[in-house]
Amino acid sequence: MQRGIVRSCTLFAVAVFCIYTAVSPAIAQQPQQTRAGIVTSFAPVVEKVAPSVVTVFTTQTVSRGQSAFSLSDDMLRQFFGGRSPQTQGKQTLQGLGSGVIVSPDGYILTANHVVSGADEIMIGLGNDLRRFKAKKIGTDSGTDVALLKIDDNNLPAVTFADSDKARAGDIVLAIGNPFGLRQTVTMGIISAVGRGGMGIVDYENFIQTDAAINMGNSGGALVDAEGRLLGINSAIFTRSGGNQGIGFAIPANLAREVMQSLRDKGRVVRGYIGTSVQTLTPEIADAMKLKGQPTGALVGEVEPNAPAAKAGIKTGDVITAVNGKKVNDPRELRLMIGSMAPGTKARIEVNREGQTREFDVQLAEMPATAAGENTEKSTEEAEQPEKATVFGGVAVTSITEDIRTALNLPKEVQGAVIADIDTDSPAAKAGLREGDVIQEVNKQPVRSARDLLAITKKLKPNEKILIRVYSQGRSGYVALDGGQ
Repeated sequence: MQRGIVRSCTLFAVAVFCIYTAVSPAIAQQPQQTRAGIVTSFAPVVEKVAPSVVTVFTTQTVSRGQSAFSLSDDMLRQFFGGRSPQTQGKQTLQGLGSGVIVSPDGYILTANHVVSGADEIMIGLGNDLRRFKAKKIGTDSGTDVALLKIDDNNLPAVTFADSDKARAGDIVLAIGNPFGLRQTVTMGIISAVGRGGMGIVDYENFIQTDAAINMGNSGGALVDAEGRLLGINSAIFTRSGGNQGIGFAIPANLAREVMQSLRDKGRVVRGYIGTSVQTLTPEIADAMKLKGQPTGALVGEVEPNAPAAKAGIKTGDVITAVNGKKVNDPRELRLMIGSMAPGTKARIEVNREGQTREFDVQLAEMPATAAGENTEKSTEEAEQPEKATVFGGVAVTSITEDIRTALNLPKEVQGAVIADIDTDSPAAKAGLREGDVIQEVNKQPVRSARDLLAITKKLKPNEKILIRVYSQGRSGYVALDGGQ
């Protein structure tokens, strides 16, 4: 689904490669122009930015065969832009990345993947690469941002731009050390803003650029034509492992919010309402009898006693706005809620069966793991599985204690388990799989295979079918055509 576009490429398509660059704390000089207004050089901007550029060196020792990326030794060397000398039983990975000075007293922004798992982090400043040992203040894998600190003062800090004002077509510069070639400058434009759905990180709102980004550029900055920080580059989309003109940067505004939270608390604190949401597809909207071209985030599951549940939000609701701001898809909802502080009251608008309703939700703090593990076994009495065939090729059975244990189903999950499915059936093509639990059909609860069979017998021949299904740890909706 959302991750398919990334999977269609080689393994390097999901690897994260970025650039570094920075800006003087003074007002950046303008690019040189002719009398006709044509830009002839960005040298003044680069000269102001270069002093804020830093090189990030990392060292990590792992057991032979252990790798966070599951790549071969040669691929690891390419990824990190350095060497990975081997010793018997151990492997030392030497990483090369980039960073941006964000305060005169030594705070540096970089990408989380550059320093993740590192045993030692060193920062190189200036052309002579003066070395400083860096302390990791905090990291956030959800945005791929990390904050480092070195003991030095009077450093040239970056000037932040308002990344919300970035537009496709704006000129951008990247200064970094691709393949170890320090102070390399590339230029391009912003190709798009608000990119997401690629499965790179949890909170995706990328600036896309065609400025050349290659291996060894990780963790740095994208700057505008005035030398202000627009984003921390985080990923490239490539089939070869090299630049193909599609790079992604974390917007500066988002990076700054994460940086401030890491600096103040050592971690990122996010708002939380306790829902599992999914994309509202035209097929699902049709099955839900929603008129027009509805947009929003479809609530597939509401956690008991979570803020959303307490406010009255239910499964099947479509969240359409937060505090008056339109929600187009689950990604936007995640960004909106995650950027708010716990304790904040949010006015959430939903579409419930075609009617608009509003709820005041007091946000809680995002748990360390939003979906807690449930290892308790069900105490229900053992029963003989009931079996039935529905939807033209889907064999289902009731949930028994053995089945619940085997599938690690939380005790609150009720329904009919798919025991077998015809791979050519409409249900399989819609995404249903063996082990999925059908919980509702057209908003009618399903508690057993017998329930499901009874409901499907009442369906009209050409009726749209809306199925709520528990799959891979969460509930969501699937739409089918036809009656039985």
